[in-house]
Amino acid sequence: MLHASTRRIKPFCGSHYPFASHLTLCSPLSTIPATDDLLDFFDHLLHQCRSSALPPQLHSQIIVNGAHRSSFLAARLVAAYARFGSLAVARDVFDETSVECKSNLLLWNSIIRAYVTNGNCDEALRLYCQMRKFGVLGDGFTVPLVIRACAMKGGLSSNWGRILHCQSLQMGFHCNLHVMNELIGMYGKISQMDVARQVFDRMPVRSQVSWNTMVSGFSRNLDSDSAVEMVRLMKSEGMEPNIVTWTSLLSSHARCGRREETIGLFCEMRRRGIGCSPEVLAVVLSVCADGSVSINGRTVHGFALKSGCEDQLIVHNALISLYGKQGDIEGAKKIFSDIETKSIVSWNSLITSYVDCGLCDEAYELFAQLEELDDDCSMVKPNVISWSAVIDGFTSSGQGKEALELFRRMWLAKVEPNNITISSVLSACAGLAALNLGREIHGLVLRASMDGNILVGNSLISMYMKCGSLREGVLVFEMLKNSWDLISWNTIMAGHGMHGHGRESLEYFDRMLKNGFQPDEVTFIAVLSACSHSGLVNEGRILFKRMQKEFGVEPRMEHYACVIDLFSRSGSLEEASETVKTMPFEPNACIWGALLNSCQMHRDTAIAEETAAQILSSGTEMTGSYMLLSNIYATNGRWDDSARVRVSSREKGLKKVAGQSWIELKQKVHVFSAGNVSSADAGLGEVYRVLEELTLQMGNSKLDTPFAG
Repeated sequence: MLHASTRRIKPFCGSHYPFASHLTLCSPLSTIPATDDLLDFFDHLLHQCRSSALPPQLHSQIIVNGAHRSSFLAARLVAAYARFGSLAVARDVFDETSVECKSNLLLWNSIIRAYVTNGNCDEALRLYCQMRKFGVLGDGFTVPLVIRACAMKGGLSSNWGRILHCQSLQMGFHCNLHVMNELIGMYGKISQMDVARQVFDRMPVRSQVSWNTMVSGFSRNLDSDSAVEMVRLMKSEGMEPNIVTWTSLLSSHARCGRREETIGLFCEMRRRGIGCSPEVLAVVLSVCADGSVSINGRTVHGFALKSGCEDQLIVHNALISLYGKQGDIEGAKKIFSDIETKSIVSWNSLITSYVDCGLCDEAYELFAQLEELDDDCSMVKPNVISWSAVIDGFTSSGQGKEALELFRRMWLAKVEPNNITISSVLSACAGLAALNLGREIHGLVLRASMDGNILVGNSLISMYMKCGSLREGVLVFEMLKNSWDLISWNTIMAGHGMHGHGRESLEYFDRMLKNGFQPDEVTFIAVLSACSHSGLVNEGRILFKRMQKEFGVEPRMEHYACVIDLFSRSGSLEEASETVKTMPFEPNACIWGALLNSCQMHRDTAIAEETAAQILSSGTEMTGSYMLLSNIYATNGRWDDSARVRVSSREKGLKKVAGQSWIELKQKVHVFSAGNVSSADAGLGEVYRVLEELTLQMGNSKLDTPFAG
């Protein structure tokens, strides 16, 4: 038998194998006369497999005809099984080959490629080590495969990458374009573009792929300026950018949030007459989704129709996201229904569109349909993005209990959560003040080694602060020391402020400045609110002045609301009223509410009268303000005016939202609504009986107090 690397594979044709047209796979192929012909014949059939049922049948025929000892056919069998996802069977074929067969590099390349193609990079790397120990060195096909496996592992593979880089040079592959291009791509994926640039600069010969891989690497690492510079160098060396180059360039600007520049590059492409690809249109549509660019998404949709790219799935999915983010849910649904073969991305795009439009129930209904497809053994099934989108929808709409229940179902379905899932679930815990559940999620974060993720870390800080555990929130904050961002500082300051620790909040503000962070609008809302809740009037007044003069942050309605609340709580109602008058915009419900609340607190009827006149003349529909105004009149014995305000609010159709409270008991959150005992959770009758008893005791206690009334 000829060695696989030296033998010539004969092309299959009917005349060469006259028996092929009468082949019956259920009986031995005893009529095949020659060994080489036998190998060529099975090799052709394995290449022609179009069904997962054929490789096992061919495998049995190979064994019956005694060809199973061929390392060449073993390699082809491994590739055939892997092509249909039967990785375990492919591994069995590899393991059962003889020691002699395993000296054949083709067999090793097939099994390593099988694992890389199926995403199991760890096993691919283990096999490579085993191959080296077996005394088989890789070739120009092996090394790129293993480098690709390193790239798939991301930042965890930096040591592996350096080892493979050294081995590639030792094996003389420094002139091998395929190997060097894979090395550049790997360094880009593990965020080591400086090393990628060194490899690129030392290449004696570069191809279009080399340049495109560099541009793509800078794009992936959010360095659009370096991507532009690489394209400039590319042109200076006589290499014209192709559609792949332009796609990477557009993607780099889109990833960096440079939306208008992305549109400019797209327009330049069109001026140069460069044909569009579905990938380019998908990038441009994603940029148009927020509606803040000079080109309308519908215009790009029209261009997709003219270019014939609209039928491409990637464009359909981008269009669903575009219309969903712009609030046109009907347009998104129409595009979704027009897709014949929907991918999981299609389903996720529409689910996310419902969530973006605040249609949480519709998002869940669509998710349930996707689950039913999974039950029918469909290739499309909910993934972590599907679950995360619906969980985030429930959390954002204030349905924390539903979000937590869905997360429990996700866990039982053995779908690994990502950092976005965890962040949404922690927000749900914070909204329900479910501290114990939050701690359990924190434990899950530690076990999954996600505690270094800044999004998860900030969510943990927020959860602990909102649940009243400042000590644990501070511990998480300090653990994130090397990853702090502005959100971390804003969260820790707001957390201390909401609990009346204004001094500590201001200390964190000063510490933030010393660490080189510049405050933004959210920062000043946090510290001004902290001053308000702690009665730090002078400190708040100074901060409000520094805000614009020193840091260039223009005050918004929320900042004025904090300052007015600060003055009002301290009894400086005239200063608060004057601030309202000097505001550069019309006061909203928060402003009037803060002022009226203080009027009630300090029983200042003069300013209350003035504020009331402003509210009633503005015609604004603010239920809380009407209730406060009615109560102020009642407190001062002006019952007719109090009744008039309440009648006016009813005529406007305003209804007071019932107050709610909740408590976590035995890992379950129970919600109480004012005046709605009938809808209480089952088994809480004892709680209500205790509350009634306490109410009676408080009433009696009040009657016995000498200062009662």
